[in-house]
Amino acid sequence: MKSRKLFYLCARKMDIREEIGQKMNALGSKGEAFVFLIDFDQKEAIILPPGDDSQLLWQAGSKANFTPQKPGARIEKWKTHPISFEAYQKGFDLVQHHIHNGDTYLLNYTQPTSIECNLSLEEIFHLSSARYKLMLKDRFVCFSPETFVQINDGTIASFPMKGTIDANSSNAQEELLNDTKELAEHNTIVDLIRNDLSLVAENVSVEKFRYLDRIQTRQRDLWQVSSKITGRLPEDYAPHIGDILFTLLPAGSVSGAPKKKTVEVIHAAENYQRGFYTGIFGYFDGRNLDSCVLIRYIENMDGQLVYKSGGGITFMSDAKKEYEELLNKVYVPIID
Repeated sequence: MKSRKLFYLCARKMDIREEIGQKMNALGSKGEAFVFLIDFDQKEAIILPPGDDSQLLWQAGSKANFTPQKPGARIEKWKTHPISFEAYQKGFDLVQHHIHNGDTYLLNYTQPTSIECNLSLEEIFHLSSARYKLMLKDRFVCFSPETFVQINDGTIASFPMKGTIDANSSNAQEELLNDTKELAEHNTIVDLIRNDLSLVAENVSVEKFRYLDRIQTRQRDLWQVSSKITGRLPEDYAPHIGDILFTLLPAGSVSGAPKKKTVEVIHAAENYQRGFYTGIFGYFDGRNLDSCVLIRYIENMDGQLVYKSGGGITFMSDAKKEYEELLNKVYVPIID
């Protein structure tokens, strides 16, 4: 079978949700495999055959389209230049204004951090370790710990992440699990994802609530809190795979609730373009699907490497603690 050519669309030319969704549905109805990228604002999307490595290198669990290699270079330089706390707080205060106005009750607020590193995007990609990692050549590298949705023989599952702490601090696990702000935020996102899955599936339930994963990095280890939510798709879900995915976008864990108004507030408060950051990547094998949220993300912006990170804001959030969480998430999962 001949390899399909790159299918690439931009919203300035056509409706991404309609065109990409229809393309996915068509491939799903034929049982054909594909990989995909969709940006946060659903203005840019890419669909490729799984083995095409001309622009995109990727790994999702045990599946990948590249041969692992270890570059000769090592990470020797890592300097971060985040925005000032004062600049961060301006956006934070705007978010709080909208929260107290009732426009949103959970919002994922992010900001860019310029970084200096001796490694190229490709070297970072090959040296890093993560369940999901990908590199869109000359544009960005991502090493995500967060699953968006998985589909296995008709069962759809989501694993929202909310809550992060430095693993080296004393009593870190207990502190994170007993934090009332983190608990409220996690409850909110679990409820949001449960409602999202109910739009496409039946018998939706929370199978596992607030479990901890330890993430190892060169800078520090982190504890991350997740939950598992599952549901059952209709028997004929494959021909509707695009509709299912776009119904669930944007990912609730990196937008907030209610989604539509929250995204409007995000654009006003952040004052920069997320691009593919907090979008999604996935691999569909013709029946089953594995996908991730594009977090832990470094972008090449006109020759300057920029790390994008953030966290969930509620009415209980403290600006200094949220700023510290943003900084803690600026890392690469490379262990010397």
